[in-house]
Amino acid sequence: MSDSPSILSRHEITVPDEAIVVYSVARHGKGFPLEVAMLVQSDRISFRLPSPSLAEVPADSFPIPSASPAPALPPSVDLPIALRKERTPEALFHPGWRQAMVDEMTVLHSNGTWDLVDRLKARLVAKGYTQVYGFDYGDTFSPVAKIASVRLLLSMAAMRSWPLYQLDIKNAFLHGDLAEEVYMEQPPGFVAKGESGLVCRLRRSLYGLKQSPRAWFSRFSSVVQEFGMFRSTTDHSVFYHHNSSGQCIYLVVYVDDIIITGSDQNGIKKLKQHLFTNFQTKDLGKLKYFLGIEITQSSSGVVLSQRKYALDILEETGRHSYGSKCQTYTKTGGAFRRSWEISTTCSTPSQGVLYENRGHTQVVGYTDADWADSPTDRRSTSGYCVFIGGNLISCNSKKQDVVAKSSVEAEYRAMALATCELIWLKHLLWELRFGNDEQMKLICDNQAALHIASNPVFHERTKHIEVDCHFIREKIASGCVATSFVNSNDQLADIFTKSLRGLRIKYICNKFDAYNIYAPA
Repeated sequence: MSDSPSILSRHEITVPDEAIVVYSVARHGKGFPLEVAMLVQSDRISFRLPSPSLAEVPADSFPIPSASPAPALPPSVDLPIALRKERTPEALFHPGWRQAMVDEMTVLHSNGTWDLVDRLKARLVAKGYTQVYGFDYGDTFSPVAKIASVRLLLSMAAMRSWPLYQLDIKNAFLHGDLAEEVYMEQPPGFVAKGESGLVCRLRRSLYGLKQSPRAWFSRFSSVVQEFGMFRSTTDHSVFYHHNSSGQCIYLVVYVDDIIITGSDQNGIKKLKQHLFTNFQTKDLGKLKYFLGIEITQSSSGVVLSQRKYALDILEETGRHSYGSKCQTYTKTGGAFRRSWEISTTCSTPSQGVLYENRGHTQVVGYTDADWADSPTDRRSTSGYCVFIGGNLISCNSKKQDVVAKSSVEAEYRAMALATCELIWLKHLLWELRFGNDEQMKLICDNQAALHIASNPVFHERTKHIEVDCHFIREKIASGCVATSFVNSNDQLADIFTKSLRGLRIKYICNKFDAYNIYAPA
């Protein structure tokens, strides 16, 4: 190449992910490379840029002729070369660059230059099933955020108009520090030359090790606390920080997915930078999708929906045409049966819940029970839903552990279950310093159960009920919880214990502030 005119100068350029770059892929017969505009995705790319002048390139030296006359280009200083994300639209819509890319892609497609195939991904996984408890691993449990904690954080952001941010930790389990001595054979095909008799002593966790989840969470927790965050004792996956001026930062982590919100925007930027320094972290910007929940933020509040999950269910059951009325069908001995849940999903796949600011943070719970509804063991079903500031935060439906002798007993057990959730959420609110210290409210539609809960006098028909169920009496006597009666028609927890239809479902969903962001205006 010494006798060929050089038209290239060497520059090292770092391009962000999903950027449009220009790199050398073609070579002329005389030996010097030519520049071809291509779309690539990479975290860091080094490539060669053309020199400011293209006058030295012979007119007939290009291997691919232009499909149409190229318009005159502006001076080199004005060329909108797409080196950064923010310059990409400028290059795409410039007539010169756009036409050049269209011509090049037309030729490449007509020649069948490539086929689209799945991108291969490799991951080294340790044989964790060969580990021995007490020898090369101990505790394996790792906490994850409770869904009620996630909803509470989203509700807090909606009530205070805080922005919600999302981060993702790449290869999270590889960041954990191992406390035990763990040895592993060298990966097949990658044995160190001349060291075939040696094994690997692991310093960091690997995918497949039994203690990897716990090691990762311990490392993440220590890094976050180094920044000055405090870990909640109510939910160990929730972290919080309050500065001297009263501003706050809240973080919730579910394995490697992170949500951050709060009023201290400057502190949030510093927290992100702290995580970037310690882990390979990807900033996903504003929160849009978390644990299968689609999240939409607006000035009116925050909407939570599971549209994608609902559509996946409809696709699996063959009812993806949700625009039309769902068909009722059965197949004897087959896997498909009529389900009111699927039918409801079929008609409203985009239905969600709206979180907004209603001017208060009172904790209110509805509790209900369906007595002896199980046809096999005659056990009852408990159900409850808890609102904080009027926003639905927690709900549950659970079969009771023992057979209730009466509907009053079933309702009383359901009240005890709901009270546990009320107290837990109240403790979490107290830790996060959010809201006022108001008395919690528990609403039930069974007056006999309410009387038993508020009257500690011995009852002949309740002497067999477990002692732990009676703690609700202490909470009522101390003023922590106040009970209230509601008519069965206004019992919102009814939907968690019985199979409801039609107008009854619509009524309760409206009380839950059901919202469809895809509905026509």
